[in-house]
Amino acid sequence: MAGSTHTVTNQAPPLTQYDVFAADRALTEAVERHLDPAVLDEGRSELSGLGRTSGSAQVQEWGVQADENPPRLRSHDRYGHRIDEVDFHPAWHRLLGKGVSAGLTGAWGQPGGHVRRAAAFVVWTQVAAGTCCPLSMTHAAVPALRADPALAAEWEPRLASPVYDRGLRPAHEKAGVLFGMAMTEKQGGSDVRANTTSARPLAEDGAYELTGHKWFCSAPMSDAFLVLAQAPGGLTCFLVPRVLADGSRNVFLLQRLKDKLGNRSNASAEVEFAGTWARRVGDEGRGVHTVIGMVAATRLDCVLGSAGLMRQAVAQAVHHCAYREAFGGKLVDQPLMRNVLADLALESEAATTLALRLAAACDDGGEQERALLRIAVPAAKYWVTKRCAPLVVEAAECLGGNGYVEESGMPRLVRESPLNSVWEGAGNIQALDVLRALRREPGALDAYLREVGRARGADHRLDGAIRDLLTELADLEGVEGRARRLVERLALVLQGSLLVRYAPSQVADAFCAARLGGDGGASFGTLPHTLDLAAVVARARPEPA
Repeated sequence: MAGSTHTVTNQAPPLTQYDVFAADRALTEAVERHLDPAVLDEGRSELSGLGRTSGSAQVQEWGVQADENPPRLRSHDRYGHRIDEVDFHPAWHRLLGKGVSAGLTGAWGQPGGHVRRAAAFVVWTQVAAGTCCPLSMTHAAVPALRADPALAAEWEPRLASPVYDRGLRPAHEKAGVLFGMAMTEKQGGSDVRANTTSARPLAEDGAYELTGHKWFCSAPMSDAFLVLAQAPGGLTCFLVPRVLADGSRNVFLLQRLKDKLGNRSNASAEVEFAGTWARRVGDEGRGVHTVIGMVAATRLDCVLGSAGLMRQAVAQAVHHCAYREAFGGKLVDQPLMRNVLADLALESEAATTLALRLAAACDDGGEQERALLRIAVPAAKYWVTKRCAPLVVEAAECLGGNGYVEESGMPRLVRESPLNSVWEGAGNIQALDVLRALRREPGALDAYLREVGRARGADHRLDGAIRDLLTELADLEGVEGRARRLVERLALVLQGSLLVRYAPSQVADAFCAARLGGDGGASFGTLPHTLDLAAVVARARPEPA
């Protein structure tokens, strides 16, 4: 029986039983802006359905269970035979099934598919980030497979299927499949051209035998993998099925699962190939060219995933402060806390707005939009993913000691927050990729400048930032040493131009002042006090039904 001193007061209720999509004004407005009116109602209905699923107490509990019970490697069966399987908690399978059925692997064939999927990815990351890796890679495998029309015709319908068909069986017997990838090796890391895995041609046309070790194999329970290996003609892309067409297991030796900082519910493995059957994708020696479409898609998913984590962190912080009282009033109404929350909300909205703009460019597919993506994707991947970790840590601090306790959910967000900055090429790789585009593809810079130029004249701080950026771009001598600074400015100017065009004036004004005008500090909560910060915070507040 509780004692009389244990009356619980001044605690925020759980943020649950709400529509994660509908409660996010920046996201809903981006979908309305970029989705064709002919499919807008359908898209909103689907996204609200996923939003209610994501906000439900049951699915939130599954997310906790999956994180608390990480996957286990079963290398051998009871008799000593190698089986190389990974066991997952039932909650993880339930979550992955929800993600597949929500269309997170099927964007390529439907109208507005990339915008709809991008918004869904932002929503789903907030409750089940551990399932997003296989969902991302399955989606992203499509452009790589299209290098071989016969392979694409065979595999693409399986990848786009809304059915999660678990278990290792021949792909032609399954209602849907998942894809992983194994590019990285311990001696090369991001320098995939240093890979030493070898591919020996077999008698069958397009078939090879692989030998080598992959340092990171993502989602090793998948049905097939895209792999880079050295063929006689150079670095080449291959498709490696887990189960061969005759039902026998391919040689796919799982050496160990990685013990990761976060992303605990998802498995990452080291894998050994020793006479592993593979099918070539694209031409020999064109491996990097073949997988570049996959890399671009997964990098965009890193931006989307970080935007989702940032949004959930901000939603939790604002929700907590709207209920918590201190010093004679609600925390959300205290000037200093309001400044912190508004600053976090700005960062979150800028990330979401940029991410959905890039998804819309993928749907458009025109030459101008493809050129924009060539610079904007690595720049966004660099900047948005880097901003995720400090934002989530600051949001956790808004909950005080409660935010440091596992039950709040904030520690799981904190552990997840650095992930997208590291995966699919860390910061230096993204910065160098932007430099490569600037030097080799002048159309990419033209497309970028045309995009940011659409907001010219609307805010003097944005105009000044564009002028400064042009000055910096005019002198690329010794640019590699300052590449991070340049890419940061490219991302910030693009975010500012989008917010000036699309966000409420209070949001755009605060962003331009702090991020482009120099009227903000190095930490969150240093916005000019003269801005309408209450309106910025109110816009970011989630409203449970």
